[in-house]
Amino acid sequence: MSVESSSVAGAAPTGSGRRAENSLAAQAAVSPEAGVSPPFADPAALGLGAFAMTTFVLSVINAGLIPKADEPVVLGLALFYGGIAQFAAGLWEFANRNVFGATAFCSYGAFWLSFWYLIQFSAGSLPAADAGRGVGLYLLAWTIFTVCMTISAWRVSTGVFAVFVLLTLTFVALLLGAFAGATGLTVLGGWLGIVTALGAWYCSLAVVANSTFNRTVLPVGTR
Repeated sequence: MSVESSSVAGAAPTGSGRRAENSLAAQAAVSPEAGVSPPFADPAALGLGAFAMTTFVLSVINAGLIPKADEPVVLGLALFYGGIAQFAAGLWEFANRNVFGATAFCSYGAFWLSFWYLIQFSAGSLPAADAGRGVGLYLLAWTIFTVCMTISAWRVSTGVFAVFVLLTLTFVALLLGAFAGATGLTVLGGWLGIVTALGAWYCSLAVVANSTFNRTVLPVGTR
């Protein structure tokens, strides 16, 4: 999941969930001494990158581009990068008083940790006749949460909103595929997930590039 970068965001009302200052203003507010940096770098690039890479690898498998038997390759990413690293980015967003970013990164970090646990320890014990409905329920719950986050993403940036819309469609396709046992819907969810990952990677790159060059190199459509 994903949030706006302080390097590309403008002013926002207090309590909106978005950082109210851009990176230069925030840096100046830390100390009257010139050259003093803010206490935290923008964690959005890490959170977006972690989400993007893990989503991409799993989605390539769901799309049938490599065999389903290779799914365990995503488990390490789900645990360490999509899970722990993204969750850590969410904690830094709490420190930055970014409600949206903290909620998104901690939640989807926890999603990848729960996915790792599900595949590693729980999936094998599910009854074969009910496994699809169980996984479908799991995906349905995350779809509802993603729809809720998509509403708020509209106020973040066009890029982030697009990522959340695509993620919602991805979850819908996957949950319908799980409930119905329809491989074609799962494949569709895989392709939608690939596009979602590419969008999240673009937003992550925008955070890094715009911060590094101290100007808007890659626009994200800040609102």
